[in-house]
Amino acid sequence: MSEQAITKDTNPITTGIIWKQILIFFFPILIGAFFQQLYNTFDAAIVGKFAGKEALASVGGSSGQILNFIFSFFMGLSTGATVIIAQHYGAKEEKKIDDALHTAYTFALIGGIILGIVGIIVARPFLILLKTPSNLLASSTMYVRVLMGGLVLTLIYNIGSGILRAIGDSKRPLYILMVCSIINVTLDLFFVRTLQLGVLGAAIATDISQGISALLVTWLLMKKTSGMHLSFARLHINLKMLKRILRIGLPTAIAGSMFSVSNMIVQSTLNSRGVDVIAAWTAYGRIDGLWWMINQAFSVSITTFVGQNFGAGKWERIRKATKEVLAMEITTALLLGSLVVLGAPYLLLLFTKDPDVIQIGTAMSKDIAPFYWVFAISEILGATLRAENYVMISTTTNIIGVCIYRIIWVKFLVPNATVPVILYCYPISWAICSIIILVYFIYRQRKIRLSFRLPSE
Repeated sequence: MSEQAITKDTNPITTGIIWKQILIFFFPILIGAFFQQLYNTFDAAIVGKFAGKEALASVGGSSGQILNFIFSFFMGLSTGATVIIAQHYGAKEEKKIDDALHTAYTFALIGGIILGIVGIIVARPFLILLKTPSNLLASSTMYVRVLMGGLVLTLIYNIGSGILRAIGDSKRPLYILMVCSIINVTLDLFFVRTLQLGVLGAAIATDISQGISALLVTWLLMKKTSGMHLSFARLHINLKMLKRILRIGLPTAIAGSMFSVSNMIVQSTLNSRGVDVIAAWTAYGRIDGLWWMINQAFSVSITTFVGQNFGAGKWERIRKATKEVLAMEITTALLLGSLVVLGAPYLLLLFTKDPDVIQIGTAMSKDIAPFYWVFAISEILGATLRAENYVMISTTTNIIGVCIYRIIWVKFLVPNATVPVILYCYPISWAICSIIILVYFIYRQRKIRLSFRLPSE
């Protein structure tokens, strides 16, 4: 991004064909998310096949929920940096872009180290709180602690790739993920299959691959991104910029973490159903991840697109893009949900050959996958609002519609129910969130339009 480039309105996200720019940006994110999911899946598949279903439950189950909570929280924080940088990029404000870059990177570095240490200390108490079976407690604790030791590396990669995507670069984060996924799979096979390190081997492989991805994205920001000149000598926290980042990032982090909190509550209920249910939920969770990576790719795409066009003051492009992305995600959700239900018995064979686990996992897919499209409404409209600086609605909605509702469902309404009845809380909570977000979105967009000083249609 040279001085000439930033003074000319040649940015395709703010000038190009909307659906085309969305898809050009979307597919690298989707493929990158696929590779991210790939080495999560291979962790589970290799551990399940070569170390047994107890090891599979250890890398998923309660430990997986704890890790998802922590990673979701910091990924939400990074969204604040993505939105702020995207807005300044759309407005062509180089100095503010640079300030936001160094503030966000410094915050991720310090926060990752501190949270990693805390995570190592509280791992076992949290696993006990989630009623992790005694025969899984030691291996689950080890898995969480090893990954917490490398947490700062994961967060640096996520914040770095988020910054690149904020300026419209979704390809190079993809290339990094492709390389590191291959490294992770290779190390998984070496540590788990060859050295027979089981759960420990899977965790070490993940830490090493995440470390490489952190180094690569840092190098890109320091040396290979025009207009981005990350310097360790200039790392600092601008309190005013940090406040802006946190104003968007913190509510987003809380909103995202509500899913993890509610999932941990559900997990604690499922843990009492035995190892087969835990293993099935872990294996199905990897399949379910296919949908969530698509959902996240659409969300990141619309966030960047709206953020840049909001900064550029282009309301009509925001309106059209939101409608087009929403239609694309709902269509994709309907198709994928059908494929997951039909293919679950075969996909679960990737993780286990145990017939009881496969049967339980197949039933889980029928309770959840057909309703993916319901959550698409909440996700896309919420992402649009975040990019327009209205973020509290998603946080409030997730606290009420996801966290509180699911806790009431599993702890009070159906405390001794069967597994399918427990899992009904997912589609119901998605519907609650989407209805609330839709009503607020219609109301708020009218207000935002007036702020752009555009006439009503």
